[in-house]
Amino acid sequence: MVNNLLAKKKKQCYFCVNNIREVDYKNPQMLRRFLSYEAKIAARRRTGLCASHQRQLSTAIMRARFMALLPFVSR
Repeated sequence: MVNNLLAKKKKQCYFCVNNIREVDYKNPQMLRRFLSYEAKIAARRRTGLCASHQRQLSTAIMRARFMALLPFVSR
């Protein structure tokens, strides 16, 4: 009984749920929701993404930063 109360519902992958195959670096509004306040890439535990989409997300964020669509740091 106690274990059932402490168990949390597992987050579902945002991209899998919305049927998004490829993470696009040209959509900075969508990428910002996976950044922290300091513009760091959020961990899988926080975002709930699957492993393949987390890798695609980090690559897309790095490309968007290089193209000056997202900041490298924010304070």
